[in-house]
Amino acid sequence: MALPLLNYTPKSQNVRVAGYEVPGDEQPYIFDTENLPSGGGMEEVIWAAYRQIYSEHQILKSNRQSALESQLKDGRITVRQFIRGLLLSDPFRRRNFDANSNYRFAELCVQRVLGRDVYSEREKIAWSIVIVNEGVQGFVDKLLGSDEYLENFGDTIVPFQRRRNLPQRERGETPFNLKTPRYGAYHRDLLGFPQIVWQNAIRRFRPQEKQPVEGNPERFLGMARSMAPQQNPVPRVSLQTLNYLSAVPRR
Repeated sequence: MALPLLNYTPKSQNVRVAGYEVPGDEQPYIFDTENLPSGGGMEEVIWAAYRQIYSEHQILKSNRQSALESQLKDGRITVRQFIRGLLLSDPFRRRNFDANSNYRFAELCVQRVLGRDVYSEREKIAWSIVIVNEGVQGFVDKLLGSDEYLENFGDTIVPFQRRRNLPQRERGETPFNLKTPRYGAYHRDLLGFPQIVWQNAIRRFRPQEKQPVEGNPERFLGMARSMAPQQNPVPRVSLQTLNYLSAVPRR
């Protein structure tokens, strides 16, 4: 018997504040199949879905799902079904699910599917339980079938990061597909990165009571290291100036 979804309390993020949007250039462009522009509008919808679901380094020609694109263009599937196909595709599973823990994968999918950050660690635990009990397909179906997804995106709108612009910041929130690394913190520690490379010399602070006083040999250590020892140069004699006949003794 599958366990029910663990309850978690939503916190008051900016995505939950009604009437918050302020028109401007930083607002995300909404790709909706019901209001497509003339020309290659469907191509823009497809690439918007790739940018939202895949990260920037995963948008490769080999990762494209040609069958899903053809079905979307013919009207046989909706945008929500196209998003579902991308989440269940083999490239997305290999590069995101297989390379992370369930907690990290749940956080990543909530960001890219629901367009917001996770509320708390409890929400990540709740969705990770769904992954264990129902697998990746059951987890994706619950995300796409949730009331939050249907109210904000429905069947025709490509998911996007909601409420990116924050008044208390100059540049707002960083897009999820740029700020979220491929590996979680646990796997990054195992792999040993990111590694800190010091570009300049480290200056260590020493309290005044611990500084060396007069007569302490430590005060002369730097001076001794800076003095290069003088060596006696070895004279070089040219072979052309040597007189071998004069050096031979006479008999």
